[in-house]
Amino acid sequence: MRKSHICLLAVLTVFSVSNAYAHSPAKHTSVGHTAAQKFGRGLAGMTTGFLEIPGNIVKETQAKGAVGFPIGLATGLGMTVTRELVGVYEFISAPFPVPSGFRPILTPEYPWDYFE
Repeated sequence: MRKSHICLLAVLTVFSVSNAYAHSPAKHTSVGHTAAQKFGRGLAGMTTGFLEIPGNIVKETQAKGAVGFPIGLATGLGMTVTRELVGVYEFISAPFPVPSGFRPILTPEYPWDYFE
């Protein structure tokens, strides 16, 4: 029961931080990032890194047609590991402005940004 409460709290935190960030005017710029946003990115990366697989499939298929499916699948599998590890780093280092200005390390900033 306690694990489910923690998971629910984590999901709510991710969506509240990302929702607040989505409405900010400095969405995709290097200005205006905060420690809370870095914390949210880290939490999102650790919990939803699997979205790299369909995200990269969509991205590569749009760019290269049907040939993009296997390329996107392979890229997505590799980026899932990367997203998870960067998520842990951003989660742990959230209070510190590294890289400067709390800028995101990966592009897109959140795994669900592939679908916008």
